[in-house]
Amino acid sequence: MTLPSSLCCWSAKTGETQLFVKQLTIEGKRYIVCRNEAEAEKDRKDREAIVAALDAQLKKGDKALIGNSAYRRYLRKRAGTKDKTKGKDKDEGDRVFEIDAGKLAEEARFDGIFVLRTNANVTPLQAVVRYRDLLQVENLFLRTKAIMRTRPIFHSSDSAIRGHVFCSFLALVMQKYLDDLSIEAGVAPEWKVLLRDLDRLQQMRLQYRGADWLVRTDAAPTTTALFRQAHVALPPRARQTAPPKPTAPRKSTPKRRGRPPT
Repeated sequence: MTLPSSLCCWSAKTGETQLFVKQLTIEGKRYIVCRNEAEAEKDRKDREAIVAALDAQLKKGDKALIGNSAYRRYLRKRAGTKDKTKGKDKDEGDRVFEIDAGKLAEEARFDGIFVLRTNANVTPLQAVVRYRDLLQVENLFLRTKAIMRTRPIFHSSDSAIRGHVFCSFLALVMQKYLDDLSIEAGVAPEWKVLLRDLDRLQQMRLQYRGADWLVRTDAAPTTTALFRQAHVALPPRARQTAPPKPTAPRKSTPKRRGRPPT
């Protein structure tokens, strides 16, 4: 499939990728056909690598290739070969399968092409940009569920669902902030290691020789760098404090017996 050169061309801000867009309406439904030049080149190189490996494997023997899904789609049975299991003769040296040039040409027509369907009142180019944003949103939700372990949670009310989404969004904001601090501080910690170090950073109160002390656990060098970059001072390792004021015990209300008044 070839898109005419007169279509809209879009250059991404992060590279030199060109995107050609064409709008179609079929049976009242709006379709947007897109061709990404960078993705088309990647698809072509990937297919060439698979075909080169397939050709090398065919020279060694083709019996095991049909079980490989990556190879099987490019193979066809050679004309004139006869199956030995059906009582017909076949030379053992002949290859049963060969590379199907027609399938290669058919797949090359769709290199870098994807199709969107939308009913939004936006231009074709805006629809493509919004689709890219949707992929980013889906990736963020995946990171929230997998990395931040916010699942599984079963909700029984709309307010609980809103609270879950808010907490997930807040976790993403904090992760983005920590990523920015890491870049500014010149450190590159792994996310799981960073969470472990932050979880171990705690402060506890204890009594020693009749005095009250606040003692902090050791902070990892990466954690110290992030606190310094955020302009947040870590408390000292140990400091003496006044004992906490005693709190008055809460009065418990007696339970009412009998049936409640109607």
